[in-house]
Amino acid sequence: MITLCSSRFRPGLALVTTLALSLLLFTSTAYAASDGKKIFKTNCASCHFLDDKMSTGPGLAGISGRRPDKQWLFDWVKDNETFAKKNPDAMSLKNKYPGSMNVFAGVLSDEDIKAVVDYIYSEPGPEKKVTDGGGTTTQTGPVVEEKGINPVYLLLTIAAILLILINVLKSVKKNLQNARNRELGLPALPEYTFRQWCSHNKRTVAVVLIFFFAWGSKAAWDGMWDLGVYTGYKPDQPIKFSHKIHAGDNKIACEYCHSGVLKSKVAGVPSVNVCMNCHKGIESGPTTGTEEIAKIYEAAGFDASTKTYSKTPKPLVWNKVHVLPDFVFFSHQQHVVVGKQECVTCHGDLTKMDVAQQTVPLTMGWCVECHHKTEVPGLATDQKTGTAVNAYYEELHKNLKLKYRGKADSLLTVERMGGLECGKCHY
Repeated sequence: MITLCSSRFRPGLALVTTLALSLLLFTSTAYAASDGKKIFKTNCASCHFLDDKMSTGPGLAGISGRRPDKQWLFDWVKDNETFAKKNPDAMSLKNKYPGSMNVFAGVLSDEDIKAVVDYIYSEPGPEKKVTDGGGTTTQTGPVVEEKGINPVYLLLTIAAILLILINVLKSVKKNLQNARNRELGLPALPEYTFRQWCSHNKRTVAVVLIFFFAWGSKAAWDGMWDLGVYTGYKPDQPIKFSHKIHAGDNKIACEYCHSGVLKSKVAGVPSVNVCMNCHKGIESGPTTGTEEIAKIYEAAGFDASTKTYSKTPKPLVWNKVHVLPDFVFFSHQQHVVVGKQECVTCHGDLTKMDVAQQTVPLTMGWCVECHHKTEVPGLATDQKTGTAVNAYYEELHKNLKLKYRGKADSLLTVERMGGLECGKCHY
């Protein structure tokens, strides 16, 4: 046990230990916030955006203004079924979004939920109208939690001050000793280099190196989890095509342009001839005028003045937004036709996007979580005729209903139909 009166006590060792513990606390706090972000991307981003746009669930922009109490959101995420029975406000929200969030009951730990809630509340809240005592309506700024001094930053500041103070005192001591030596005719004290210090403090150096090696390994491991994750990616395209105008304002069905979703593994990018079905007669757009539509004509070799295809066509090179690795098998037909999934599940609400972008991580963890919680309805019979579509699914549904009969969670999810088998997605 080291004490201040011990002759073996070294201030340098104590300082290094203090710095190491401070850095450990600091990085632990940073990783906790990072974990909240990763958990949100994996479990929540498929239904919620951090802006005001609504996907499957409401947008979370300004949540701190709408729900100042973090505990409310914590209880909602943990088990909204039980929480809604005790809270009328929660029941109203549940009725508005039926079936929402109940899939996370018992799935995420309290620590995970707290990390997610902290991450969501890191977004600033919206301006909020309040009424003062005189009846005048005023505007307040964003709702921000009052925070005291972060103890981690305080500890780092104290350690830095101690480091400076120790070096100043050592320098003063050395100068005084050298002045005394000059008076006595003694040689000056030898220079004490950093290399010499390391040589005389091998244990301290070893502890510091081990700590930084462990910290660097952890940082590298966490960093690699984000490799190939391009949430928010929205590349420029050769033509400024707005999904908001086409799919949102004009209500054009996704399948009209991306017909591959109904009969192929790939949705496909429509050829310029599909664009010409409409734009042969529509020469001007609501936001870009004739500029972007002229590019369609050029690609198709269409002469707008003569209404003939008399020019040389030029191919368009579109930039892919959603890219899966080559070793992953994904079928749009299987998910859209059989699984009854909407485009918004993976692509976000494109009816509100002028520029298409990746809104979900599309990682293996995100897909697996979706297979854990998503029910697969309508496999046994055709929704229109009521007749069996496939005898295999008919028998499969029958056996699964018997297997899970009487259980609290009897949903026939993708997982329970073999959707987590490695060979389903990987060659």
